[in-house]
Amino acid sequence: MARLHDIVIDCARPAATARFWAAALDGYTVARYDDAELARLRAQGITDPEDDPTVLVESRGGPRLWCQLVPEPKRAKNRLHLDLVADAPETELGRLVGLGASVLAHHDDHYVLADPEGNEFCLFALQV
Repeated sequence: MARLHDIVIDCARPAATARFWAAALDGYTVARYDDAELARLRAQGITDPEDDPTVLVESRGGPRLWCQLVPEPKRAKNRLHLDLVADAPETELGRLVGLGASVLAHHDDHYVLADPEGNEFCLFALQV
């Protein structure tokens, strides 16, 4: 039986997109660059991690996120998106917008937002 391992986000700026999602999601951080990873990047001619074409965002138990460089811009609505929940969605909405998200729509039970690359995601109130 297959298990979800990674969620991959296509983007033009992987390092910036990774920082957004690491800050947006509880328990997520951009993976540290150890000496071996820096050597691997240098072997590819990449001297600044900001130019890394694939940046890993790790978690304490959830699926990992990979932000990967793609040459083409986003053209249409995502075929797959993330749904986030928060105890106080209005407060969380302000925090996400402060991180660089934009509000695309407000529905009765959720908000539709876009990350700084334009990838849509939704924000719902946590149901208890």
